[in-house]
Amino acid sequence: MIAARAFLERAACGLPFLFVAAAACAQAEPEIATGRTAREPLAAKRHMVVAAHPAASRAGVEILRRGGSAMDAAVAVQLVLGLVEPQSSGIGGGTFILHYEAATGRVRAYDGRETAPAAVDGKLFLDEAGKPVGFAAAVTSGRAVGVPGTLPALELAHRAHGRLPWRDLAAPAIRLARAGFDVTPRLHAQLAWDRFLPKDPAAAAHFYRADATPQPVGTRLADAAYAETLERVAADGAAALQRGAIAADIVRAVRANRLPGAMTADDLAAYRAVEREPVCAAFRAWRVCGMPPPSSGGVAVLQMLALLERLPQTDYRAAPVAAAHAFSEAGRLAYADRDRFVADPDFVAVPLPGLLDPAYLDARAALVRLDRSMGHAAAGTPRGAPPAAAPAQLPEGGTSHFSIVDAEGNAVAVTSSIEQQFGNRTRIRGFLLNNQLTDFALYPERDGMPIANRAAGGKRPRSSMAPTFVFDADGRLVLVAGSPGGQMIINFVARTLVAILEWGYAPQEALDLPNFGSRNGPTEVERGEAGDALARGLAALGHEVRRGELTSGVHLIMRTPGGWLGAADPRREGLPVGD
Repeated sequence: MIAARAFLERAACGLPFLFVAAAACAQAEPEIATGRTAREPLAAKRHMVVAAHPAASRAGVEILRRGGSAMDAAVAVQLVLGLVEPQSSGIGGGTFILHYEAATGRVRAYDGRETAPAAVDGKLFLDEAGKPVGFAAAVTSGRAVGVPGTLPALELAHRAHGRLPWRDLAAPAIRLARAGFDVTPRLHAQLAWDRFLPKDPAAAAHFYRADATPQPVGTRLADAAYAETLERVAADGAAALQRGAIAADIVRAVRANRLPGAMTADDLAAYRAVEREPVCAAFRAWRVCGMPPPSSGGVAVLQMLALLERLPQTDYRAAPVAAAHAFSEAGRLAYADRDRFVADPDFVAVPLPGLLDPAYLDARAALVRLDRSMGHAAAGTPRGAPPAAAPAQLPEGGTSHFSIVDAEGNAVAVTSSIEQQFGNRTRIRGFLLNNQLTDFALYPERDGMPIANRAAGGKRPRSSMAPTFVFDADGRLVLVAGSPGGQMIINFVARTLVAILEWGYAPQEALDLPNFGSRNGPTEVERGEAGDALARGLAALGHEVRRGELTSGVHLIMRTPGGWLGAADPRREGLPVGD
């Protein structure tokens, strides 16, 4: 496993894909940072959408104004994001949907995570000698492409919670694709940075000019191919990508890759989105609900909150170093359990009750020292845990999150992804394919023990996506949240919840705080003046501190006495829109 560790260290360098000395590395950013823009919260009385691009937020509100439900708006928002934020999510990827029904108080979770083709086994990213194929080769390979699940999940949830006809929900995205949208500074910077996307002829023709430079900021970028695909989707639903000409093009591209994948037409036709039971637990006076496995986000966030509840309460305003220390130590313990035990529950017995058992959490919290970092946490032995080893795996990648509340108080928290920035870097009929299967472990076993998140045919790779609802003591929905950010999603969401619920920050204030946390390795602190003193203080407590951009994208909605308050992360281009 030494070779795998060295491979991962090189893969986690600050400039992804460059194999440089591990000592010079910072942990990989899922998407490059493009600076901060000051954001203002928005108050609304009836309904609210907060998404990663203003055009997507406006499309969602357009649907709500027409009498659509939160789920109707979610379909429209996702289809627009696939056009204006193609680097992060789209119909070629996967999604997790958390839905709240105000009339019944019921929370439902919809799993649209990609699946591995049936022919895949645990050696997916190993060469004939049993060595990793290399980070760059893996993420751009046909082997990395999972069977897309975004449309099937949206369709499944819409059948249960939609009010407007499915065919009407693609209209805003089709209209915008034909008219064009202005290239933003963030999209332009990501196009300029990426050295793999221009190698795909279809992507190069769309995103780049004849001289191979990216489309300039402000360029009106239309996309007839995407509009035509969405017209098929409007007419045929998710089947448009599961059967017929578009499906055939997906299979052809995956199998024609220089490192071909095993996907077949049968794999696409067989895909099904799944409704699962959400994971919920108490945190002080609130009830917090999140996404169950194959996402590790829900259980890891709940573990972190439970561990912090067992530690002496800290206030970031008064003692930022102490608060960040406790938060990071809780993260180490949660990530250690996540790495060892969480995977696709249809393939692995995930010990969810044991991981959230109060006695188990008491014992885990007792491991935290307030005067010194533990440095590295071992996984615990929760009740019902099967034998399992911690994996070596590639970093997780590009993602988007949006939150919606409609006029009846129904809500959705949706986190969707195509994995690495621009996914597999293969453009098919106006959308990009994912490289989500790189979320599987590199090896099927370690030290003779199976790895829970090993690859297998039909299996869904583990995710860190964490769409989240918070309810008050009376059962009222008070917060809808989530974030992109790869494995750091868990820290981004947990830190936001703690900042609002425990430290008393207003939503926008919470999003403006510097990001920090540990994935059971170095303690990461966001670059910038606001994090400088924090980094010094944590280092004095024995933390190995690494500075990075930590580009979260938390988009949240919070209940107020007069309605709702929307807030968007200043690190991305999101905007709250509502009435």
